[in-house]
Amino acid sequence: MMDKTAKIYVAGHRGMVGSAIVRELQRQGYDNIVTRTHAELNLCRQDAVEAFFAEEKPEYVFLAAAKVGGIVANSSALADFMYENMVLEMNVIHAAWQNGCKKLEFLGSSCIYPREAPQPMPESCLLTSALEQTNEAYALAKISGLKYCEYLNRQYGTDYISLMPTNLYGPNDNYHPTNSHVLPALIRRFHEAKEAAAPAVTCWGDGSPLREFLYVDDLANLCVFLMNNYSGNETVNAGSGKEITIKELAETVARVVGYKGEILWDTTKPNGTPRKLLDVSKAAALGWRYKTELEDGIRLAYEDFLNNPMRAER
Repeated sequence: MMDKTAKIYVAGHRGMVGSAIVRELQRQGYDNIVTRTHAELNLCRQDAVEAFFAEEKPEYVFLAAAKVGGIVANSSALADFMYENMVLEMNVIHAAWQNGCKKLEFLGSSCIYPREAPQPMPESCLLTSALEQTNEAYALAKISGLKYCEYLNRQYGTDYISLMPTNLYGPNDNYHPTNSHVLPALIRRFHEAKEAAAPAVTCWGDGSPLREFLYVDDLANLCVFLMNNYSGNETVNAGSGKEITIKELAETVARVVGYKGEILWDTTKPNGTPRKLLDVSKAAALGWRYKTELEDGIRLAYEDFLNNPMRAER
C-alpha cells in the first residue's frame, strides 16, 4: 500500500489520464504529488529526466505521459509516435529504477493486442499475431514499455506493473477535429453541426466496428487500486467489458448533444480494427469494476467540452 505521505510522481498530469489520476489521488487523501509540465521537464531528454529523478526521488510513479491520437494522427506520423513514446517511457522507467523507486505503474493501450485477437481480448494474447497497421508504431512503443517493466522485475526484482486501458474519454480530452479519438471527435462534430444547423453529419467508415469505452475517472480509480493491490509481470486490462458499434455510438452522442440531423457514413474511409473488447475478468477478480455508464459519461464529457472553450477550439 502507498503511504499517504509518500512522494508520488504523476507523469503527464495535464493530460486526460494524468489529470484524472491526480484527482483520484487527492480524493483518496494523497497530497505529496509531484508534477512537471512539458516546458519544465521534457521527458524525451534523458539527461533532464535523470536529473529530475535524482533530485526528487519519488517513491511511486504513475507513467501516464504519451503522444496520443486517433487513426489519422497515428497513420500519418508513424515515426513520431514510435520515437517519442518509446524514448519518454524508457527514460522515465529507467530513471525510476536507477533512483530506487518503490513501485511504478505504466499505462499503455488496448491497441497493443493483435488485430485478430480473440474476443474479448485476454492479457495473454499479447504478441500472438500481427498488430493493426494503422496504429502499429504506437503499439510497438507501448509493448516495449510494458516489456521493459517486466524485464526489470525479472532481472532486478523491481515492482513495476502495467495497465492497458480500452478507449478512454472524459474531462481534459482532446477534441481536435482530425487528431482526436473517435468519441471526442464525434462530440465536436455533432456540436458544430448543431450550432450550424447542418442537415447531415458524415462519419468515417460504415459504422460497424465494435468499440469499448471507459470513463477516465473510472480508469484513475483502477490505477490507484492496482498500485495498492497488484504486483505481477503480466499487464492488467482496464475496461467496462461492454461494447457498442460506432453507429450506435454516433447516435448516442448526437442524442446527448441534441443534434437532430441525418448521420451519413463515408465507406471510402477506414474502419480500423473490427472489434476491440477487453477481457476484464482479471481486474474483476482483484475486486474492481467500472462505475460510469456510457451515456452518463458522454454527458459529463460534453459538459467538459462546453465549459472549456480553449480545449474545444484547438
